[in-house]
Amino acid sequence: MTTVLCIDDEAEIRGLIVEELAEAGFTTLEASNGREGLELLISKWPDIVICDITMPEMDGHQLLAEIQINYPELANVPFIFLTAMTDKQNVVMGLRAGAADYLTKPIDFEILLAKIEGCVARIQSDIRNDRAF
Repeated sequence: MTTVLCIDDEAEIRGLIVEELAEAGFTTLEASNGREGLELLISKWPDIVICDITMPEMDGHQLLAEIQINYPELANVPFIFLTAMTDKQNVVMGLRAGAADYLTKPIDFEILLAKIEGCVARIQSDIRNDRAF
């Protein structure tokens, strides 16, 4: 079963995302800021991360950079930004930083689930390809 870590400082939004993911059959983990998210990433190794950008303690950009610099074993975990920051400059910055995708709020759950399912398909394909060698 695929585990998705949802990191968002807004409890109501995080709760809605987690509920949708659980109904779609995913195992979920929750964190209210980047620091908590990092702790869960290290201890639980989720398959996919959905992360807000603007959060206290450690924002989404800082979290992604921390993972890439100090936890290279986690750098291949697909990281999807889900944020209210909709301008092109922020989208490009997030993607260039290494995010697998960038979605904007308000949340379109059908698109979010499609993006997650695409990540799951790529993960499964990578696993099959690794086993072929």
